[in-house]
Amino acid sequence: MVDQILLFLISFVANVFSAFAGGGAGLIQLPVLIFLGLPFSVALATHKIATVFLGLGATIRNVKEGHTSWRLNLFMLLAGIPGVVLGAYLIVGVPDRPAQIVLGCFTLCLGLYSIFKPAMGVVAEHKNRDRRGLILGGLGLFGIGFANGALSAGTGLFATLWLVKWFGLDYKRAVGHTLIAVGLFWNASGAMTMSFVGVVQWHWLPALILGSLLGGFAGAHLALKMGSVWIKRAYEVVTILVGLRLIIG
Repeated sequence: MVDQILLFLISFVANVFSAFAGGGAGLIQLPVLIFLGLPFSVALATHKIATVFLGLGATIRNVKEGHTSWRLNLFMLLAGIPGVVLGAYLIVGVPDRPAQIVLGCFTLCLGLYSIFKPAMGVVAEHKNRDRRGLILGGLGLFGIGFANGALSAGTGLFATLWLVKWFGLDYKRAVGHTLIAVGLFWNASGAMTMSFVGVVQWHWLPALILGSLLGGFAGAHLALKMGSVWIKRAYEVVTILVGLRLIIG
C-alpha cells in the first residue's frame, strides 16, 4: 500500500508538470521507476502505458474547452504514429545510455532556443499550411514520433516546440494539441507496441495510471487558465531540466 501511494504521488506530480508545459513527465516518473529497481526497458514500457492516461485526462479537459483543431490533431496522428511504432519496435536491444545522451542534448537545446526567441509562441500566427509546409511538417512529426516510441522521456516537448515554430501556434494551443495527439494517441500506439515486444510491471500500473489521469487533467486545467507567456516559461524550465537529467543519467 505504501508503494502504491508513493507511485501515485510521483505520477501525479510528474504529470501535472507535463500537462502544463507540454511534455516532460519522464523527467520524474521514468527515473524513479528505474531507481525503484526496474531495468530501463521495463521502466520505459511501464511508464509508456501510464502516460496514455496523462493524455486521456488532458484530452477530457481540452475537449471540454473546445479550443483545439481536430484537423491538426488528425494530421499529427497520421504523421507521427508510424514513427512511434517504428521507434518502439527498434529500441529493443539498442544501448540505452548513448540514446539518452543524444536525446538530452537535443532537449536542452530546445529550452535554450525558446529562451533566445522571447516572442516565439506568445502570439499565434498562421504559417506553413500549404502543401510543401505540410509535407515538411509531417516529416518533422514522423521524426518526433520515432523518438517518442524509442525513448519517451521529454519527446512531447519536441512536438510542442515544432507546432510553435513550424505551424505558428502559440504555446497554449500547442500544448493542447500535444497532449491530445502525443499524450493520448502516440503514447497509446507506443504502449501497445512495447507491451508486445517488452516486459511491463503490471502491478505498479494502477497507482501510476490514477496519478497520470488526475495529474493530466489538473495540469491541462492550469495550462488553459494561464497565458502563453507562463506556459512558455514552464516549457523552458522543463526542457532544460529534462535535458540535463538525460545527459547526467
